Amino acid sequence: MTINDAIDIVLPIGIIADTHGLLRDDALICLEECGLILHLGDVGQAPGDERILTRLASIAPLYAIKGNIDTAPWAKQLPEVQNFTVNGWRLHMVHRLVDFNDATPCDVVLHGHSHKPRNEWQGDQLLFNPGAAGKRRFKLPITLGKLWLEEHQIKRAIVHLPL
Repeated sequence: MTINDAIDIVLPIGIIADTHGLLRDDALICLEECGLILHLGDVGQAPGDERILTRLASIAPLYAIKGNIDTAPWAKQLPEVQNFTVNGWRLHMVHRLVDFNDATPCDVVLHGHSHKPRNEWQGDQLLFNPGAAGKRRFKLPITLGKLWLEEHQIKRAIVHLPL
């Protein structure tokens, strides 16, 4: 899916990444109140893992990009990156931050891959990684993120899910 127009929403945006074939019930509960859901790649590589996207899309409009493990035939339709505007804020979705082109005009860089939550401003850009909401890697937490894009500020949260 691609976004051609600017989007205006009041509800939070749910940000999820690195599910790796596992969509936790607690993640679904956290995303229920969202007006838009973004999946930042590594949905899964097994047949049937695309059901994760179908389930997320049943909660709110969903936009997803391809991660490095998304190699199944169903994942070919996923774009590598997406750029769009929500409530006047320019968002860029990319799975691996190393693949981000610094020349891309955006206010928020949404990325996954590392499984490590990140929520920090670098100059005028917010770098936001919701962490991994699927299978646990090493001793990293299980997390997802939320953004509230208001007229003059971006509120954001990393939500820790039970193990």
